[in-house]
Amino acid sequence: MKRATKLGAMSALLLLVAILHGCVSSTSPQAGYAQIAGGQYVVGEINHLMNPKRSVEVAAYEISVHEISNRQFEAFVAATGHVTIAEKRHDAMVFYPGLGEFHWVQDSTAWWRYPNGTVRGGIDDKMDHPVTCISYLDAQAYCAWAGVRLPTLDEWEIAARAGARSHYFWGNIPTKVPQYGNIWHGKDHMQPDSADQWMYTSPVGSYPPNRAGLYDVYGNVFEFCAGKPAFLAAKEDIACARGGSWWCSFASCNYFNNADIGDVRVDASFSNQGFRVVR
Repeated sequence: MKRATKLGAMSALLLLVAILHGCVSSTSPQAGYAQIAGGQYVVGEINHLMNPKRSVEVAAYEISVHEISNRQFEAFVAATGHVTIAEKRHDAMVFYPGLGEFHWVQDSTAWWRYPNGTVRGGIDDKMDHPVTCISYLDAQAYCAWAGVRLPTLDEWEIAARAGARSHYFWGNIPTKVPQYGNIWHGKDHMQPDSADQWMYTSPVGSYPPNRAGLYDVYGNVFEFCAGKPAFLAAKEDIACARGGSWWCSFASCNYFNNADIGDVRVDASFSNQGFRVVR
């Protein structure tokens, strides 16, 4: 695999984590990548329609411990002049609490520098938040520039599980999710979520990591992945994402776990969608 030559501020730091037979060791609390050992792993869950339990073989890889940030994406744009699809089409989808439980709005003023529309301000004080309002195609363009790639669905899950076979990387207790990820705490989306200090995204690494050293595998933003489940394989206009987002709650979405897989158009841009990378 081609090694990354540029990846913003992350490139100077490395996290070396060995995952083998469920054992993990870390050499640094601050770093850019977690090393995942090659071998055979069990992924999926019994009776899961999109992600049934099965054994898979993967080669060793390194996965970014954080979701790609606004600062990193800005470096890519500065170097390449890349213009995102949301900037071209003015069609980014954003969520405004109070309009309805699933009422996402196409905001012509929203793009990655103004991920919730210009009236809610830009990212000047949010450079360490994950980049959003970018499409799968924009994420692929970033990867081509940085010499990295998106994780496959299986690679994402193996890293997220960090040796666990439970629904979450700590076990099967759902009430612990808010301790490990930025999600929506309210019972619905009719009122702003004031349970934590972030209405939308939080800075990457704001919550404790899993045993592999990965932060924000649940919540914050959905993370684009390469590949698709078999029943979506023929749909070239569809991409998949995992991990849930700041919008997801126990009552709505509930995708902040090891098993569920979401799908979205490859050219769609949402304010709760981002990515991490593999090299």
